[in-house]
Amino acid sequence: MAGEIQFEISIPSDDEGYILLQCEYCGTFFKVVTSDLHDERLLNIYCPCCGLVSENYLTDEVMDLANAMFENYAMDEVFKLFKNFEKKSRDKIIKIKAGKRPKHIDEMPIKSGIDVLEIREFKCCKKFAKIKPLLTITGCYCPFCGVKSYEAK
Repeated sequence: MAGEIQFEISIPSDDEGYILLQCEYCGTFFKVVTSDLHDERLLNIYCPCCGLVSENYLTDEVMDLANAMFENYAMDEVFKLFKNFEKKSRDKIIKIKAGKRPKHIDEMPIKSGIDVLEIREFKCCKKFAKIKPLLTITGCYCPFCGVKSYEAK
């Protein structure tokens, strides 16, 4: 598609292959294996705490990086545009000066973070996820099918 800009952000996994997600409704952090996220048979991811399906599970850290990348790109494009106007206005009555290239915002790398989560097997789907230890006691929703489970490990 013309005019479309794409950025790729690599979200690191922990030592066991789990990536950090965050529910946009209740703010709960949890982790699932990357291969489960790419499984086309999986229709939704459910929050293990509130059981709701979020539009996205990106953490604030990922969103901050995406915003910084976009802002840096946009500032570079505006600077290029003004540099072009500067070249075209050299022999004209009105001259345009682009000035200095804008300083980039730091694009902080993402860390896998939050290591206090425990691996829990969800027997309904025969899959694993990392959740808060309290949820194993109080009960939680399966991130893969949304069934509420009260079973302790």
